[in-house]
Amino acid sequence: MGSWTNATASRPARRSLPPDARRPSTSTDAGILRPDQFAKYVELDRPAPDPALDRWIEHYWTVRWDLPVGSSYLSEVVPHPAVHVTVESGSEPHHGLAMPAALVHGVVTRRFSIDVSGEGRSFGIKFRPGGFGAWTGEDVGAWTDRIEPLEMVFGADAATLLHDVLAEASDLGRAGVMDEFLLSRLPAPDPTYDRVLAIVADLVADPALVTVEQVASRHAMSVRTLQRLFRRYVGVGPKWVLQRHRLHDAVTLIDAGEYADLADLATRLGWFDQAHFTRDFTDLVGMSPRAYAAR
Repeated sequence: MGSWTNATASRPARRSLPPDARRPSTSTDAGILRPDQFAKYVELDRPAPDPALDRWIEHYWTVRWDLPVGSSYLSEVVPHPAVHVTVESGSEPHHGLAMPAALVHGVVTRRFSIDVSGEGRSFGIKFRPGGFGAWTGEDVGAWTDRIEPLEMVFGADAATLLHDVLAEASDLGRAGVMDEFLLSRLPAPDPTYDRVLAIVADLVADPALVTVEQVASRHAMSVRTLQRLFRRYVGVGPKWVLQRHRLHDAVTLIDAGEYADLADLATRLGWFDQAHFTRDFTDLVGMSPRAYAAR
């Protein structure tokens, strides 16, 4: 990632967060590339989980599509530092896997791309950063950039969950099944996760936090301790998380057309210069900021 400037006066004091986000908010609505185009092909919804699950889960999400034979759409997302659990079905394989399937998706460090074709549907749990690690006791760093069967976490119960979710036609019915499954398996309290959760929420809300040293100082811990906690609970380091939020901001502002020019945008978001911004954006999104804006 490019170097940051020290000047923060031109940045917003707080990042704009979803008004309906469950608190504390540990994510934003950013991430889907070319959202207007995405909405033409894929139907997205976010049913609310039971409030008793708020500590660990950001939200449920559902997507469905039904494309004409021979057509497809490349869906691309700049992912958040979150683990997802999905129940998926469709006429074509997803992620190279036969359908239907119940899966665990570790944190994805690259751009997430999937060819949408035929008919398909997914119901997902978006865990808060750190939530999956607190729930399961797993070292989340070991799951990063992996997609694995859900039975690796829940054993034979994963097959029952797959059957019960797919038996429900409505998203609200599927949310009810997922609520029941999770509420019967609530984890023990984890004070260390509570500390991680507070740090993650701070990183999401405050654009002025741009270095790991700043975060460690604010939360009264060493850089090494902060890095260790993030690797264990979140699956990626705090520097990666800070960088990803900046790129989410960049994509969101370009999609909304809320910038004077790209040099101004780079400075506004804290890059040392436009060249660093262009390199970092291109590495993740797959095209330059100028090309993305033109599309």
